[in-house]
Amino acid sequence: MADFEKITETPSNYDDLEQMDTLSILENMNREDKKVADAVALTIPEISALVDALEERFEKGGRLFYIGAGTSGRLGILDASEIPPTYGMPHDRVIGLIAGGDSAIRKAVEFAEDDTQQAWKDLMNFNITVHDTVVGIAASGTTPYVIGGVKDAKAQGILTACITNNPNSPLSRAVDLAIEINVGPEFVTGSTRMKSGTSQKLALNMISTALMIRIGRVKGNKMVNMQLSNNKLVDRGARYLVEALHITYTEAEALLEQYGSVKKALDAKKG
Repeated sequence: MADFEKITETPSNYDDLEQMDTLSILENMNREDKKVADAVALTIPEISALVDALEERFEKGGRLFYIGAGTSGRLGILDASEIPPTYGMPHDRVIGLIAGGDSAIRKAVEFAEDDTQQAWKDLMNFNITVHDTVVGIAASGTTPYVIGGVKDAKAQGILTACITNNPNSPLSRAVDLAIEINVGPEFVTGSTRMKSGTSQKLALNMISTALMIRIGRVKGNKMVNMQLSNNKLVDRGARYLVEALHITYTEAEALLEQYGSVKKALDAKKG
């Protein structure tokens, strides 16, 4: 496409990297990383629109699906996997899918991202419906697995969005809501696990965190629905209760043991 420039493949602003000393490499990488948050900030209106749409669909029982390949797929899976322990949501409400299946999380699966039909097959395994939302993640904006998945989802009346680092890419054109984060050339040319990946992680944090706040999984500024799955989290929950209810730490521990969550304990004592 004449009006589509693959910024993620443009040459680095730096050359002769192998001749740099370690300090120079790190300082230059950090200089590039400082550009990422500003690039994400420019996409906040699009992220906001997506969160609002997700909130409406979640209230109807809808789910959020991330689809991606390689680094992008792994970042989607990472975000999805952290929602249950952090916010106490069921594992089947935010779901990450990667080209090549779960084995691709740790080891690249050759040519898996080139299959335009596999993403929809993967989504169909979850009985996807019109109340769900599919977010395709691809730095390049050209990954066949992702483009095929969002096109098939959109054709079925499902809301689609994307996170990409190439504005006006084929992926952007295929979805309802495009989040296009232009972070410029990578420090190592084409290595999108760097600034592009960082920008995707920031956007995913914003999407899922804002959604969880909007649907009531946070009280004040506390993760009151977190799973109490280790001593650190039990301690955090107890301290939340001490602060909120003005009770002793021992009393807070007893409430957690009785009710099993910070929110249930708060509701019981304040209800």
